Amino acid sequence: MATIVIDREQCIGCGACVDVCPFAALSLEDGVAVVNEQCTLCRACLDVCPVNAISLPEPVSQAGTPDRASYRGVWVWVEQFRGEPRGVSWEMMGEGRKLADRRNAPLTACVLGHGVEAIARQAVAYGADRVLWADDPVLAVYRTAPYTRVLVDLVRRHKPEIVLLGASLRGRDLAGSVASELHTGLTADCTGLEIDPESGLLRQTRPAFGGNILATILCPNFRPQMATVRHRVFEMPAPDPGRRGEIIPVGTELREEEIAVRVLDFVVEHGQVDLAAARIIVSGGRGVGGEKGFGIIRELADVLGGAVGASRAAVDAGWIAYEHQVGQTGRTVRPDLYIACGISGSIQHLAGMSTSRVIVAINKDPEAPLFRMADFGIAGDLFEVVPALTAEFRKRLTP
Repeated sequence: MATIVIDREQCIGCGACVDVCPFAALSLEDGVAVVNEQCTLCRACLDVCPVNAISLPEPVSQAGTPDRASYRGVWVWVEQFRGEPRGVSWEMMGEGRKLADRRNAPLTACVLGHGVEAIARQAVAYGADRVLWADDPVLAVYRTAPYTRVLVDLVRRHKPEIVLLGASLRGRDLAGSVASELHTGLTADCTGLEIDPESGLLRQTRPAFGGNILATILCPNFRPQMATVRHRVFEMPAPDPGRRGEIIPVGTELREEEIAVRVLDFVVEHGQVDLAAARIIVSGGRGVGGEKGFGIIRELADVLGGAVGASRAAVDAGWIAYEHQVGQTGRTVRPDLYIACGISGSIQHLAGMSTSRVIVAINKDPEAPLFRMADFGIAGDLFEVVPALTAEFRKRLTP
């Protein structure tokens, strides 16, 4: 990683830069300031150096960048677990198809695993023009090293312009490792992807500063342009079983004895909340008043066959576990029905549920921001409204 440049001849060892550095990236050695890998190029030290011994590194020259014209096409890594594809991958395929069409380029799916040819065929149905299919027993279980080695090798050989991965635990792990190996940029947890009409670059939009602003990030000098996107941010396309595409087997040359990590077993935790897959979510916020207040939230969710969500305020207060949190710092959801009870509607919360198909807001404050986004709003006391809704739904839904 690039760091500041210190002129050792000019430095007088006053320590002013050490005192002001917010990342502990500077120290004094033998009377001279030195910098370590914690440097973020924040520039704080430049303003305090009395002898101008500190400077920023020279910008990367165009000669040091890859031949961008030789990179073409959009790739999507198709995540699978025990032979079952993850839904976020098909969502990426739908968005990747749009980006590829705008770039007049092919869409490629990367399917890695063992005994996963059926997933390769599915990738064609979900929009891939071709599938790079790596089948190897070493890839049967996800591990960072072999998956990174295969994907990096494929990228270097075929030179895609854009690579997309789902922002799952595995996707985040793999994306960071691959981007590091390729020395390219990576934008995590995007909420929007589009092609800039003038430059042709991938415009990668994500919330920043705790969700208070939306930042659009470009990667003009390095390839491929890489991004991860959370589950449910984009709509899953409908598969076309009759669609034609090319499935290309690729060799891996992997050897199990060269892989340091062994996976002994998987322990499935029961009772975990899968908000991303829920079709109906009933969420509670600060307005529920405490842990007991979530009782009526759970009751409504049970009657509807849905999951219980929560705002960050409720989680931070200790009223409910983090796994229920919806929002920029929690889970991104896209249910058919989202009922928000006692949630005002901060931008961080809206970032995680704004793509819900139908939003119902229940709040005693008629000026709550969430009402402006809601399809239906009920201005009233949730402790009266929610039990009444539960009773009515139970009456209508019980056989």
